[in-house]
Amino acid sequence: MSRRQFLSGGALLGSSFILRGTGFADQVENVEDLKPGDFTWHPDRSPSGPITIVVSVPEQLVFVYRNGIRIAVSTCSTGKAGHDTPTGVFTILQKDRDHHSSLYDDASMPNTERLTWSGVALHAGGLPGYPSSHGCVHLPLRFSSLLFGITTVGTAVIIAGQHDEPVDVGDSGMVLSNVAAEEADAAAASAEPHGADAAAPTEEKSISIVISSADKRAIVLEDGETVAEGAVTIDAPDTPLGSYTYILSRTASSGGALLWHAIGYNRDSTTGETAEKTLYRIHPDADVVKAMQARMVQGAILVTTDLPLHPDSRSGKDFVVMDTAPSA
Repeated sequence: MSRRQFLSGGALLGSSFILRGTGFADQVENVEDLKPGDFTWHPDRSPSGPITIVVSVPEQLVFVYRNGIRIAVSTCSTGKAGHDTPTGVFTILQKDRDHHSSLYDDASMPNTERLTWSGVALHAGGLPGYPSSHGCVHLPLRFSSLLFGITTVGTAVIIAGQHDEPVDVGDSGMVLSNVAAEEADAAAASAEPHGADAAAPTEEKSISIVISSADKRAIVLEDGETVAEGAVTIDAPDTPLGSYTYILSRTASSGGALLWHAIGYNRDSTTGETAEKTLYRIHPDADVVKAMQARMVQGAILVTTDLPLHPDSRSGKDFVVMDTAPSA
C-alpha cells in the first residue's frame, strides 16, 4: 500500500421492521432476511446523539448507529469491478437533495451525501443485489431520504470489508490518555449552544483528529483545515494501533459525561489491542491536547491508523482516511 493511498481528506435488530418500497413488512430476526431495496428504520431506539454510518462492502449493507446504538440497516450497492468503492473512514463533505451527476449524463442522484471531492457519495440508486455502481454507494430512495434527514456535514462514514459493533470507551473519566473528560467538558458545553442534549442536526464545525503510529504524529482538523499538528508518544510502539474510529458522545442521562463510541474496521482482531487500550496508549503533545480540549463536541471523531500521514494525497476540505485507493 502506498503513502498516497492514505490521507486525502445492533444488538437490537431482533425486533426490526423491514421496509419494502414505502410500506412496512413483517418483523424479521436477521439482516440476512433483507432483500434488495429493503431496509429497517428505528430512530426511536436512540432519539439523539451523533450518527455513524458503516457500509459493509462484502454484505452490501449499510448500518446506521446513533449514540452507539444501531437504529437502521439497509441494503445497498457499491462499486462494480473496475469502479470499486474505496474503503476507509470518510466524513460527509456536502449534502444535496436534488443532485445531478456531472460525469454520467446529468443522471439524477437524489439525496446525495458527498464523501470525496472526486465523486464518491451516498445517494439513491439502483439495487440489483450486488455491486453495480461507478464507485458510489447506492441506497433505496426512501432510506436515502430518511438518512439525509438525520446526518450533518462531518458525520463519520466507514466503508469497510469488516467492522466491529460499537463499544463504549471512557468509563475511566478520560477521553485520551492525558485528556480528562471533565477538563474537556467545559469546552464542550461552551461549544454546544443548544445544550448537551440537543437532538436536532446542526451545521456546527466538523472536528476530526487523526493519529498515525507510523509517523507518531497527530493532526486536528476543523472543517477539513488543519488547526493543530504535533508529535504523539505511543506506549508499546511496536504494537500496531489498528484501525479504529472513535465518535465523541455523551451518556444518556441529562448533561451526561463525555465518552467515545469506538468502531474497529478492516483490522486483525487477533493481533491488535482493544479499542479502550488503544486509546489510552496515545499521549499527544501539549499543543495538540490543547486544540483537542477546545473542540471536544458531540460528533467529533478520532481515527487511529498504522499508515503514514501524507499531505500530498490530501487536498481542499476533504477528510478521507483510506486503506484502498479509488479506482481510476
